[in-house]
Amino acid sequence: MFDIACIVFVCVAVNHLGLISAIERRINIKLAVLNCCKCLSFWATFTYSVFHTPIIPTLAISFLSAYAALWLELALYRIDKLYLLCYGKISKSGNADNQATATTKRKNTKGTLPEL
Repeated sequence: MFDIACIVFVCVAVNHLGLISAIERRINIKLAVLNCCKCLSFWATFTYSVFHTPIIPTLAISFLSAYAALWLELALYRIDKLYLLCYGKISKSGNADNQATATTKRKNTKGTLPEL
């Protein structure tokens, strides 16, 4: 079962990070099944499970993996939004400090020390 979870995570992560899109641009071929995290999770899980379990549980596990991939992808997008929000706040405060320093340097054209 841990193997299946790892397969689903890899399938979602490879799409989420844009690696499949980069491969598509490089080879100039549209990989429709690989570019969908649900499809990739289904087929990767199906291919792995068909060698380890009977066909009916394999289908059930594969469909469940595709469904789990959908929710994992949504969770990763939510984490991205949170990261971008936090990064935006950090970079804005960093930019404010840099802008204040730049403004002080522009005002200090006479060679005197800026006020502290």
